[in-house]
Amino acid sequence: MPVMLERLPFTKKHPTVAVIRLHGTISAGPRGPINDAILGPVIERAFRKGKPAAVALAINSPGGSPVQSSLISARIRRLSAEKNVPVYAFVEDVAASGGYWLACAADEIHADDSSIVGSIGVIAASFGAHVLLARQGVERRVHTAGRSKSMLDPFRPENPEDVEKLQALLGDIHTSFIDHVKSRRGDKLKPEVPLFEGDIWLARRAKELGLIDGIDHITPFMRRKFGEKVRFRRYGVKRGLFTRFTSAAFGGALAEIEDRAAFARFGL
Repeated sequence: MPVMLERLPFTKKHPTVAVIRLHGTISAGPRGPINDAILGPVIERAFRKGKPAAVALAINSPGGSPVQSSLISARIRRLSAEKNVPVYAFVEDVAASGGYWLACAADEIHADDSSIVGSIGVIAASFGAHVLLARQGVERRVHTAGRSKSMLDPFRPENPEDVEKLQALLGDIHTSFIDHVKSRRGDKLKPEVPLFEGDIWLARRAKELGLIDGIDHITPFMRRKFGEKVRFRRYGVKRGLFTRFTSAAFGGALAEIEDRAAFARFGL
């Protein structure tokens, strides 16, 4: 009966908080658990359905693509402004690198006491196999139109000019990341501490540095803010049985290995 009464006009409705779960690495394509193509419709529904009092981001991500991090964050900020809905981020195990980029899309960031936060930096990793090929008597043949077309070819010796170009690209992305954090966190950040060198911190230290706002969890925080009768509507990506089966059979195992490797960098 109480549920039916809430649907009637002129009856008081309890505030609702939309909870969006952002779990895993951030990468483009169907294998990426977090990317704008997959999560875009989910985020849109969370902001538009039922006039939520707030949107909560439940984040557990070691990072990934800066482009996808930026796209998702921009979408969240646009919808927050359009719908006049505040956004709160809650870090679970980790919000590092791109995961912290996502957290900065919120108006406030909260974390568990043992959460890992930060890693405001950019990384590019590869391998070199030219010595192995030479030992096996394999000759690498590459033909290009354009001097930089074969830049960073892992089967050829590393070229200092290529490394310099890559460092310039990483530096530009790093600058964008820093600008995003500064624009969202403002004067909360402690300027006397080097925050943008890729370091990570536990939540309490991150709070002292201004990277987060508090030590808290979604349910108690929202109950204090909106009352004991606040409701939660949870949003995430739903996959059908066929999709789950094909993912597991064709690439799901590799995606899981990559995901675990990314979390392992933070001892998780």
